[in-house]
Amino acid sequence: MRRSSGDKLRDALGLGGFSFDNARRNQVLALKGHMIPKARKTGTTIVGVIYEGGVVLGADTRATEGDTVADKNCEKIHYIADNIWCCGAGTSADTESTTALISSQLELHRMSTGKQPRVVTACTMLKRMLFRYQGHVSAALVLGGVDCTGPSLYTVYPHGSTDSLPYVTMGSGSLAAMAVFESEYKSKMTLEEAKALVHAAIMAGINNDLGSGGSVDMMVINKDGNTPLRNYDRPNLRKFRQDYIFPRGTATILSEKFTPLSSLVTIETETSAMQVS
Repeated sequence: MRRSSGDKLRDALGLGGFSFDNARRNQVLALKGHMIPKARKTGTTIVGVIYEGGVVLGADTRATEGDTVADKNCEKIHYIADNIWCCGAGTSADTESTTALISSQLELHRMSTGKQPRVVTACTMLKRMLFRYQGHVSAALVLGGVDCTGPSLYTVYPHGSTDSLPYVTMGSGSLAAMAVFESEYKSKMTLEEAKALVHAAIMAGINNDLGSGGSVDMMVINKDGNTPLRNYDRPNLRKFRQDYIFPRGTATILSEKFTPLSSLVTIETETSAMQVS
């Protein structure tokens, strides 16, 4: 790929970040009839719900590359702080790098203030970063945690807008998951009720969205800490792998034919006489 003069200048000055020097060029090429690559649809179901005393986050584990399932058991629940976790939808590299960057900044903030970080602080850092890049960082996030104000739950959209609600969904399977929340959510749920509701919402996304699949991951956050529930449910686990045994005669033999090897091999020898003058 040809590098622009802006990229070379950034390298010379030691600057990083995104370069939009070719944005105008791409628009001109599109007007001249050149085919512009289309954005690929991603698939994810991520949810969060507040219960009496904490937050439960949930996500599926399918990672796709276009129409191909690249990973059946990836992790979509990312660490921000001990009391704050985040589910990511969109481009995998963008969600991982964004959450890792905010986690680092929040840890520096904690060391500077000497206090436990608040969920709204992480939300502010995330939306400021994403708004700066105007949606070019494809990271749709469900942020949840427990701090001195109690449990908090936010959605952060790729363009930087946010919502604060008692239950949230994001990703291509969010409509199916939201249908479950709208019909079954109630205030002041117990932990087991919240886990069952999150599980049902993720399963709705897995069963109704082609981009969502794999198993169900959950994260429980309360004042006592966090409890990861990796592979809480694996509904699509294959039953037969390498140790299956079928009895002789299961497969019907239609015909048999034996051909001796000697009839297929022809050996030719050639002798030449030496002439002596």
